[in-house]
Amino acid sequence: MSSIVAIVGRPNVGKSTLFNRLVQKRDAIVDPTSGVTRDRHYGFSFWNGRDFTVIDTGGYMLGGEDNFEKEINDQVMIAVEECDVIIFTVDVESGLNTMDNEIAKMLHKSGKPIVLTINKVDNNKRQADTNEFFELGFNKYYSISAINGAGTGELLDEVVKLLPKKSDIKEEKLPGIAVIGRPNAGKSSFINALLGIDRNVVTEIAGTTRDSINTRFNSFGFDFNLIDTAGIRRKSKIDNDIEFYSVVRSIRTIENSDVCLIIFDATRSFDSQVKNIFWLAVRNNKGVVILVNKWDLVEKKNDNIKLMEKTIQEEIKPFVDVPIVFISSLTKQRIFKAIEVGMDVYKNKKQKIITRKLNDQILPIIQKNPPPSIKGKYVKIKFCTQLPSSYPQFAFFCNLPQYIKDPYKRFLENKIREIYNFCGVPISIYFRKK
Repeated sequence: MSSIVAIVGRPNVGKSTLFNRLVQKRDAIVDPTSGVTRDRHYGFSFWNGRDFTVIDTGGYMLGGEDNFEKEINDQVMIAVEECDVIIFTVDVESGLNTMDNEIAKMLHKSGKPIVLTINKVDNNKRQADTNEFFELGFNKYYSISAINGAGTGELLDEVVKLLPKKSDIKEEKLPGIAVIGRPNAGKSSFINALLGIDRNVVTEIAGTTRDSINTRFNSFGFDFNLIDTAGIRRKSKIDNDIEFYSVVRSIRTIENSDVCLIIFDATRSFDSQVKNIFWLAVRNNKGVVILVNKWDLVEKKNDNIKLMEKTIQEEIKPFVDVPIVFISSLTKQRIFKAIEVGMDVYKNKKQKIITRKLNDQILPIIQKNPPPSIKGKYVKIKFCTQLPSSYPQFAFFCNLPQYIKDPYKRFLENKIREIYNFCGVPISIYFRKK
């Protein structure tokens, strides 16, 4: 199960810059104007053999004039509650202030492991100025410069040390199928319809399901754990808070699953929140099935299904090899078909291809369509194999792996999908020197 690390601090201390550094992408907007980050960002980081999710929060502030202050503060508190480790970020340039003290008091009460991180320490004079931050009540701190990466290695060493330990016990477990989606999409209704009992509470209030609920499904030749997403608290929060909480809780649900059934309301669009949850599942290398719920409420036309499928595929490009099932939890239309497709995706995810057969089928295709030459140099792919992992990964051995570009990777992935059934399953392709 992946862990969650939250970056917390007052506005303009460099949280978004640090976030970009940790996830090695420029996902978060960075601007000298304080309070730019209002929406939350999620990314994935890997260090010393541990992967974890990083959350960039907005600047925590009390007594300000920003209309979004309460919204941002509420979401910071949610992130603090849900995370495993907190990176408390302060700024040596502006020095210690009262807001840092207020945040420190709040974080001490959380009981979570906290790593005090002093940012913008890029010379010896600023290093000498860091001692004043001992006033915040932490035994040690880490001096970094997020903009150039100085000190971030030591910071990550400490963060990884504080993450929950992975279990060394490997045991046979049932396949885990998670039902995820935005609030009130019909997740609990779908599970109740499958089980034939009101196992999970269902109301018209978005966010009734508070905790992850595991139910063993053992019928019709299937045996697996069905996981209802812990979506949202029953709180009178604004929509952005609800969206944030649902995504944070979905991360944990996704990590416990093998296949994710992404359910959305047919009467609403395949919006950014649904797309965000879809890519969370894909980036975590889980099998995915898209369920279009409440199909009984959609006006029946001959081309409705094709139009909806086309719309969804446009939104999830380039990963379009994903099964789409149209269901109704109310009428039980195709709900068992959804489970059947989910188990098929699980089998696809677990399949192993014999190396000899893989080479016999893929190498002739590569010979006919070799990688384009770069600077007069030709790439020769000599061998390929499927790597031993929990999801399909393929290694191609060649003379010049650095010259292989993403378009050719996608070409090989498409060819593998044409030959073998990996529908609904993410594929990773690597090139190695030989």
